[in-house]
Amino acid sequence: MDVERKLELITRNTEEIVTIEELKQKLESGEKLKGYIGYEPSGPTHVGWLVWMFKVRDLVEAGIDFTVLEATWHAYINDKLGGDMELIRGATKIVRLTMEALGIPIEKIRFVDAEDLASDKRYWEIVIRVAKKNTLNRVKRALTIMGRKMDEAELDSSKIIYPLMQVSDIFYLDLDIALGGLDQRKAHMLARDTAEKLGFKKPIAIHTPIISSLRGTGRMDVSGLSKDEIAALYKMSKSDPSSTIYLHEDPEAIRRKIRKAYCPAGVIENNPIIEINKYILFAQPGFKLVVERPEKYGGTVVYESIDDLIRDFREKRLHPADLKRATAEALIKLLAPIREKLLSDPETRELIEKITGSITR
Repeated sequence: MDVERKLELITRNTEEIVTIEELKQKLESGEKLKGYIGYEPSGPTHVGWLVWMFKVRDLVEAGIDFTVLEATWHAYINDKLGGDMELIRGATKIVRLTMEALGIPIEKIRFVDAEDLASDKRYWEIVIRVAKKNTLNRVKRALTIMGRKMDEAELDSSKIIYPLMQVSDIFYLDLDIALGGLDQRKAHMLARDTAEKLGFKKPIAIHTPIISSLRGTGRMDVSGLSKDEIAALYKMSKSDPSSTIYLHEDPEAIRRKIRKAYCPAGVIENNPIIEINKYILFAQPGFKLVVERPEKYGGTVVYESIDDLIRDFREKRLHPADLKRATAEALIKLLAPIREKLLSDPETRELIEKITGSITR
């Protein structure tokens, strides 16, 4: 595969790459690049995670030597699943099964448990060295990566360790590429700045879009917040069932949630229904959205590109109710093999029920 094709695969459906020039240079060098994503195994998989899973598929196809870090200790620090490490470890199984059902070649991916890293004294040496090179305020500003506010570290000082560990994960794994949602930007920038101070590789940061909460941003004033801060505050969250769609949910639940979702006529910004189409449905090769409606309301229309859909919605030629119905049916079809994979095994079904009942913020 030539460099241009690799670049196309890696960069499509991304929010930003820091920096694109560094990525081009790395690819042109011909060296085998190492990339990763870390995730908290803290609940059942939901549609927001499909964005990074599709991007992992792109990176593997582009020849990146890829690692998925199952951030178990990070989830524990972040108070996920009530701090029950057995459930946290169990949640990793759900993620692997989901990726397999999506057709992601998991046999080409290395899965690493955070506990494996933490068992190596060299890892903790890196954590301490990272801490020595950064101020407390700089680290606290990065707490948004875990969905926390700066002052939450005043009540639980372990929160401070989280950003230091995330940066150290990147250095310990000797990575060229750090993949994450836009909400992870502060950690990646901290890693890039610290790399120069400690002589580690300066990771290229690839940030994917974040699917907004189904409940929208409400009337909150987001002026003055950066894009990554808005993403962290208003993203779909598995800890709030009303804000997201779990991949194992039945079709009627999906229809109901999408029917109630935030989707004002003509509004594109922070619209989760538009984002589901743009970053999930139209990310599938050859996808077309079929919007069925009576002739008196314009008749059935087939959208072959997200740009056409956005144009019609912005100009109010496509009604939110019609878009929601079509989106729900398309999403149900996409999720069907995942749901079957997750629920066909009684043990996995029981695990999902137990984890879903233990979800914490």
